[in-house]
This record gives sequence, C-alpha cells and structure tokens, in this order.
Amino acid sequence: MSGAQAQDPRDRGGPAQPLLIVDNLRKHFPVRGGLLNRQVATVQAVDDLSFSVRKGETLGIVGESGCGKSTTARLLMRLVAPDAGSVVFDGDAVAERGGITVNEMRRQMQMVFQDSYSSLNPRMTMAESIAYAPRMHGIGRKEAYDRAEGLLSQVGLNPRQYARRYPHELSGGQRQRVNIARALALEPRLVILDEAVAALDKSVEAQVLNLLADLKEHFNLTYLFISHDLNVVEYMSDRVLVMYLGRVVEIGPVEQIYRKPRHPYTRALFASKPTLDPDRRTTEMPLTGDPPNPINPPSGCRFRTRCAFAQSVCAEKLPVLAAPLDGDTDTDLPHLVACHVPEAQAAMGHAAMGVHHA
Repeated sequence: MSGAQAQDPRDRGGPAQPLLIVDNLRKHFPVRGGLLNRQVATVQAVDDLSFSVRKGETLGIVGESGCGKSTTARLLMRLVAPDAGSVVFDGDAVAERGGITVNEMRRQMQMVFQDSYSSLNPRMTMAESIAYAPRMHGIGRKEAYDRAEGLLSQVGLNPRQYARRYPHELSGGQRQRVNIARALALEPRLVILDEAVAALDKSVEAQVLNLLADLKEHFNLTYLFISHDLNVVEYMSDRVLVMYLGRVVEIGPVEQIYRKPRHPYTRALFASKPTLDPDRRTTEMPLTGDPPNPINPPSGCRFRTRCAFAQSVCAEKLPVLAAPLDGDTDTDLPHLVACHVPEAQAAMGHAAMGVHHA
C-alpha cells in the first residue's frame, strides 16, 4: 500500500485495518412452482462466506460457473439483499442504523460489470453517463462534466472525440473503458471488477488490464477482481480466494495458491488451464462430473462427491478454513484451506480426481 493512500482523509483505521470485512454472508434464492407458485426449494447460492480485503491490495476470486462469484459481488454492492451476514467497510458496519448506510458505502465502493453495452444507458452520451452519479450525489453540473472529461482522458479516450458519443458508437473495449471511468467518478476506494475483461478479445484485454493496474496506482485503489480466467487473476492479484458451490475452499497469497495449491478442487481447477507447452499437456480429465445441485448440496464438504481423497469425516462434518495441516503458511498473509484430509492437502501434481462418494 502506498504512502499516499495511508494519508487519505477517509482512511479511518490506518493501513492495518482491512478495508472490507465480510462475515458469514449468505444468500439463498427461493425456487417456486406448482399451481399456487409456492416455494418448493431453495438455491444456496452463497453460504456463510467470510473474507477480508486489505487496503491497497487486489483480491482475486475464482471458481467454476455457478459457484457464487457474481452473486457475492452483487451482495456486497447491495444490488441483492443478503439473507444473513455482515459487511464492515473500513471499521464501519454497513447498516441503516449504527453504521454507514448503503448509499454512503457506495460512494466509496463501485462496480464494473461484464457486459459493457447493457451497463450503459443507450440514450445518454459518455460524458452524461460518467457525470450522472456525481450529479446525483450533489456535485454541480459543470464540476461533474469536468470530472467526466478528465476521467475519459484518464482511461485513454480523448474527451473531444468520445464525450458526446453514445454507446452504440463505441467498440466493446472503449465502452468498458467508459464503464471504468464511470466507476471512478465518485472517487471510490474499492472497485469490484466482475468479469470486467471476459468479453474482450485478447489484445484489448491486455490493454484494459494494464489500464486497471495504472489506475490502481494513480488513484490508490483496492480491487476485488472476479474472473474465470486463471491467468488473468494470477497477473492482477495479490491474494486469491477459491470458491466452490457458494463456499470458500482456499485463500492465500497468489504465489502460494498457484505454486502449491492445497485443496483438491484448486488443483483440479489449475490442471484444467489450457497450455501451449507440449510438456505440460495432459490427456486425463483433472476433474469428472458436474458440480452438485445447489438446491440440495452434499452434506459436510461440498466437494466430497468429486474428490478422490474423500473419507467418512468429509460427509459428517463441514471443514473450516484453517492453516494447512503441515503448518506451511505465512503468518502475515496466511494460506488457509478448508479440507479434512492431510493426504489431500499434501498431494501435488496432477493427481487423479476421480469421483468418489463418501
């Protein structure tokens, strides 16, 4: 974290206090059916999710489609109301009473979505879209538009060319740059990037990633970076959180997670990465079977039905995040894993991940 960020007048607790603390966040969506449209089941999208984000870092979140990554982002922004759990932003609980309100939190926490086109109002120019939030928060028209033009320049778009254009007149990469500028319009401290480069081709993706890195340093930002692209997450992140079926299975520094993953699911996830290196190719599937139905997830460890190391304890007891059983962890940035089985944590390489029912 830079010294400039530590001197931010909005910094309440200093560099040692996490910017964001999420504790036991939960969201279950009802499934309705029948003639009376009654609730017949529940989708456990996010279940007792807990983590923290340090000031100035980038925390990457990875996992299979449907594991709850995007739902987590929407819960943090309160675009979806959580069923349970708490969020603390720089020492203040996000609540209508006894903390900061959702609107106050959103002034300091913004989000960039995957779909650059649907994120923008087709009837508003780029300058109007960027200036909208500052104007809604009481900033005068001229100041808001001056800020919008300055941010367009900051993201690499000449305001003389792009300020008065509409979304359909821009490419996907240009629209995503506008979305990034719009997210910065309220001068936030934390930006959630939900698959922000997933829809871009690789050359444009690289440009946007470099832009995000530059903006992070320039504005002293903290990122929550959600992506299915493991290479991009490795490039951008300081720490990585791995999700499986609504729960955290592993979290730690990016170097430890990528070089020595401890959870069988994390290893299977990394083994599935495509590679151009013929010496690193594998003909065996790193993981078999589909994720369990989130309406009726397995008891205990949710990964046990696909894990080659599953034992009876895995079905009986929910594993909690803890230091690896061999004690190989960093006390400052701990590497935590939710796994009962020492052999599973110690196994390295492309272990066979056959289906095994505990």
